[in-house]
Amino acid sequence: MALQTGEKAPVFSLYNTDKELVSLADYQGKNVLILFFPLAFTNVCTAELCSIRDGLAEYQGLNTEILAISVDSPQTLKQYKISQEYNFSLLSDFNKEVSTAYGSIYELFSLGMRGVSKRSAFLIDQDGVIQYAEVLENAGEVPNFAAIKEILSNLN
Repeated sequence: MALQTGEKAPVFSLYNTDKELVSLADYQGKNVLILFFPLAFTNVCTAELCSIRDGLAEYQGLNTEILAISVDSPQTLKQYKISQEYNFSLLSDFNKEVSTAYGSIYELFSLGMRGVSKRSAFLIDQDGVIQYAEVLENAGEVPNFAAIKEILSNLN
């Protein structure tokens, strides 16, 4: 079951593209927008993450860090980050533990793939409480970033 607004966000640690362990606890005192995405190098994921890349200054102005998470390996995510010049952290949930904890995982995705992250967005405030939660069943859709930015402007 997906997490709800008002709940404490599950704490996690995952490896980034430089094979450094990144923990949600590292961002205490900042807002964190966690974006789960199905697979690197796919059209909708790339469009979504490129929009974040191009609008990163707006999120930073709202005291917000971006963490994008998929079940791809750190090596795959590193190539993806380089190819698209992403300016935020991509984290590997290869073991699917964080996607599962956040209720953001497909039992069965396309082409018979199992255990792929659902496209979703969780806005965590400076105290570790979920202020926005959206888990999309249709991987062709993207989260409501206008609603997320509105909540962020009210948090700051």
